[in-house]
Amino acid sequence: MGVGKSDAQAEQYQESGGQSDRASGVVDGQVASDGKSCHSGSVPKRGLVHESGPGLKIGNCEIASPFFQAALSGYSDLPMRVIARRHGASYALCEVMLDQFLVTLTDRARTRHFLEIADEEHPVGGQLMGSEPEQFAAGAIKMAEAGFDVIDINFGCPVKKVLGRCRGGFHLSQPEVALEIVARTRDVVPPDRPVTIKMRRGMDDTAESRDNFYRILDGAFALGVAAITVHGRTVKQRYVGPSRWDFLAEVKRHVGPGRLIFGSGDLFSAEDCVQMIEKTGVDGVTIARGAIGNPWIFQQVHALWNGLPLPPPPTLRQQADVIREHYRLCQQTYGEKRSSIMMRKFCIKYSASHPDHEAVRQGLIRVASLDEVEAVLNQHYNDDRPGRYVPREVHGSQEEGCS
Repeated sequence: MGVGKSDAQAEQYQESGGQSDRASGVVDGQVASDGKSCHSGSVPKRGLVHESGPGLKIGNCEIASPFFQAALSGYSDLPMRVIARRHGASYALCEVMLDQFLVTLTDRARTRHFLEIADEEHPVGGQLMGSEPEQFAAGAIKMAEAGFDVIDINFGCPVKKVLGRCRGGFHLSQPEVALEIVARTRDVVPPDRPVTIKMRRGMDDTAESRDNFYRILDGAFALGVAAITVHGRTVKQRYVGPSRWDFLAEVKRHVGPGRLIFGSGDLFSAEDCVQMIEKTGVDGVTIARGAIGNPWIFQQVHALWNGLPLPPPPTLRQQADVIREHYRLCQQTYGEKRSSIMMRKFCIKYSASHPDHEAVRQGLIRVASLDEVEAVLNQHYNDDRPGRYVPREVHGSQEEGCS
């Protein structure tokens, strides 16, 4: 299932009140409502390669390192976020949620998971998408009440259905409405909790689109936004062609060292993540598709960032252990029946780290229970051979979700 396709499915799911097992995702992290800083754990000591200080602060929310788990439609739910954090992600973003869905959300068993947060996740961000400023603000209140440490505004989703409803990336064509959404959201969210934005480099490559981008960027910072993530593709470009890292460098030079810019786009290996920071000067990066079924990317990028050799890919037994761990988290979140459905797409992604990828993928694509997953693991993962780094071609069209 393509990540981009999930964005429209997520919209349909949320608008129908949760009558489908498919979800949607994106987000940022937030600060404790008691006014205390939220922490992502101990700050790792950096090596000689990057001596730039002790992590980051989004508002008063401390982030241990500049490598984050991006919001991903249909993927970055609680289980995926927890797995990412356990493997070194310093911050994770939840699935994007519609404002009108949040406003009407009740504590139903089938939809409760959207606002669930594990204790070990903090800081965790919640991403919000909508069209009307007033309703957007109401959704932000609901998200803050749920305990998200950061409220992230989605001005980047390029999916046709989303744009047709004046959501996501559509706002890059209407700076006045976009900035009203930012202002209302910042006004209603507790002042100790940062508000951030995710946006693309514009609707297209016209001069008007460029002007609108910078009007929103500068206006948002003036309104009190703590950080902005920029994806190097346009909305009309969707997921075709390379992400323009030179534009990220231009944006970072424009805002200067006092304002946080995070980069997104074409991050499929640990080397990609380090290179984006080194080549563009952005303050951090959000890893999207490159982290689906590959949480080891966070351990790998931390090693490179600290001047250490690239760690080897996970062995087959290490992979099997993480698949089981992920499955258990799904069971706790969704229950036995739904967890099997939810895990199928993750298992397919995990198979990309196996040297016999295609055979394993075919075995995992049909699993419908934990017993069936165990049967595939026993067949393909018992011999503790080395795994492989996920090949770049596995990511296909390089879609990165509603971003």
